[in-house]
Order: sequence, then structure tokens, then C-alpha cells
Amino acid sequence: MTASPQTAGPGPGFASKPEHAITLEREGKRVSVVFNGETIAETTEAITLREANYPPVYYLPRDAVRAEVLTRTDHGTHCPFKGDAAYWTIEVGDKASENAVWSYEIPFDEVAEIKDHIAFYADRMDAIDVTDA
Repeated sequence: MTASPQTAGPGPGFASKPEHAITLEREGKRVSVVFNGETIAETTEAITLREANYPPVYYLPRDAVRAEVLTRTDHGTHCPFKGDAAYWTIEVGDKASENAVWSYEIPFDEVAEIKDHIAFYADRMDAIDVTDA
């Protein structure tokens, strides 16, 4: 029996662009995600990912997200610095947003900490609130 890998190995993007900065930090802040007026995720265990000049992205543990509002899609993308991303559509009440939620299920070694975490496109949510815990 072969064990499945915990990560996908080193990211190829880092080999060609070692100056590309990604930092991961557990800040202990309360992160709440609101969609169609409902809080669909909340935690103090989020990981803040900062990458190059992009705005920070909050990765929340899967168990902090209401799984019943998510439906996995066939959509996928590849990041040379993080790996392959899987996507979900979010639906609450009469409102849905396709491929608005993603996760790196087998991330590259450099960002292995985001495994089993989910992120949300901020511009597709009502709000992603970050406050002191």
C-alpha cells in the first residue's frame, strides 16, 4: 500500500522565480465570511496568505465553513507557486456564485500549510470581515 503525498513537492514557479514572495501567517484574528446575508464561515484559525503585490487571501479550515452551501465543480486552475486548485459554487437562499471558493488540496511544499483550507473570492462575497479575536 502506498501512502498518498501530503504535498505536491516543490513548486516549479519558485525554481524559475525565487524572488516571488509568498508568506503564510496565523494572525489569530477572527475571519468571518458573509454571503447573501448569512455567515457561512467563521474562525480564529485562518491562514493569511500574502503573495507578491496581491491583496491578502484568508484560507479558512474546512471545518469552519458550512459545507452544505458548497457544491464542487469541475473547474480547476494551476498556480506555479501553489499547485492545482479545486473549486466550489456557493449557494445560499436564492443567490449563487459559481467557482467562488477554492482550495489547494495537494499544495506545493512551500505552501503546504494551506492544505485542508478553503479561500473565497472577496469580490463575490458580501463581506470577509477580519477583526481582533
